[in-house]
Amino acid sequence: MRLWPRSLLSRLVVIVLVGLLLANGLTLSLLLYERISTARSVMLGNLEYDVVSSVAILDRLPASERPAWLARIDRTNYRYLLSNGEGGEYPTSWRSQQTARSLEQALGGEYALKINAIPGPQEHLQAHLTLHDGAPLTIDITPRPTPIARWLPAVLVGQLLLMLLCCWLAVRLAVDPLTRFTRALEALTPSAQAPQMAQSGPTEVQHAVRAFNAMQARIAHHLTSRAQILAAISHDLQTPITRMRLRSEMSADEGLRDKLLADLDQMSRLVREGIAYARTQDAPSLSPSRLALQPFIESLVYDYVDVGKEVTLLRCPADITLQIDVQALRRVLSNLLDNALKFAGQAEIDIELAANGAVEIHVLDNGPGIPDAELAAVLEPFYRLETSRNRGTGGTGLGLAIAQQLVSQLGGALRLSNRPQGGLDVCVSLTQ
Repeated sequence: MRLWPRSLLSRLVVIVLVGLLLANGLTLSLLLYERISTARSVMLGNLEYDVVSSVAILDRLPASERPAWLARIDRTNYRYLLSNGEGGEYPTSWRSQQTARSLEQALGGEYALKINAIPGPQEHLQAHLTLHDGAPLTIDITPRPTPIARWLPAVLVGQLLLMLLCCWLAVRLAVDPLTRFTRALEALTPSAQAPQMAQSGPTEVQHAVRAFNAMQARIAHHLTSRAQILAAISHDLQTPITRMRLRSEMSADEGLRDKLLADLDQMSRLVREGIAYARTQDAPSLSPSRLALQPFIESLVYDYVDVGKEVTLLRCPADITLQIDVQALRRVLSNLLDNALKFAGQAEIDIELAANGAVEIHVLDNGPGIPDAELAAVLEPFYRLETSRNRGTGGTGLGLAIAQQLVSQLGGALRLSNRPQGGLDVCVSLTQ
């Protein structure tokens, strides 16, 4: 089973090719058997007729004239000797036995015939008889296999290559739709504007593509509805929050007023981030442009340093350019840096080129990190690790969700991992 291929394409090619080879091999074997049997019958018939005629000629010639006739009646695989020849045992191979039986049928009725095999690397036998005048005669025979045309092996190799090509093409046509489905499923992201698969190919494939596109449309409709509900609620909350703020400011109790205003600030921030997340879900049209990455990252770092934030650029390879929406990338990195500063008080940016040519932007911190079991959950909207529900430290739970949504729209990927020395590593992978 270790030699059994892992891919479906290879397995189907092997199965179909082996089946065709067995079928063609059986057909070829039967045809060769019939051809060889026919050729052998013709050869043995010619041998009987020719030997009988040659022996009759030698028997009627005077003894002095017989040597002159030997060159005329000799053939490529048998000749005549005017001697007793060599002795030996009766032949045992099936080809020699068939030749012996054919000679016995042709000459055995008129002459006392003795046939024996001659030892040696090549199949060889002799038939001994005595002519009517008492002179010995030996028929020296070297049986030959049925000749095969020189072009036949080339034709067989060509047929094998043709079968292999046809098998590969047939299986490729059958497997291609499955490969396209696999790629489409791998590329499927929670986006309201997911691309539709082209409805091409056989009828069964078109049915499957239509079902897949319908599933994508339902997902997109669900996401759009959810984003619209979130945006509507967040937008409608702004008016009552504003009224509550005005009424709180008119309160005579300063302690109660400060607490109410703090709560209203947190509610306003939650509403703003809810609207921002809903807007990213709507997948707005991006405006990609050519961006030199190193100056862009350095400018972003300087903006944080200027306001007293501890943000450091570890490394950024020169001459890296991206075709990307600059504002969307700035918002992604700002969200990640703000998140690192909130939990660790410092952040580092490390940029490297991956083996596949992608640009990987790592936002690093030395904070508490995230439990491995929750690395995927924190990318969901409104998910916060803190159970205290403290908005001041836990945030709204939308920062990473917004960043992931924007990275997905930029055609990249966002990954979270804990650093061995402690802290979080958020990697944004972008194609050049």
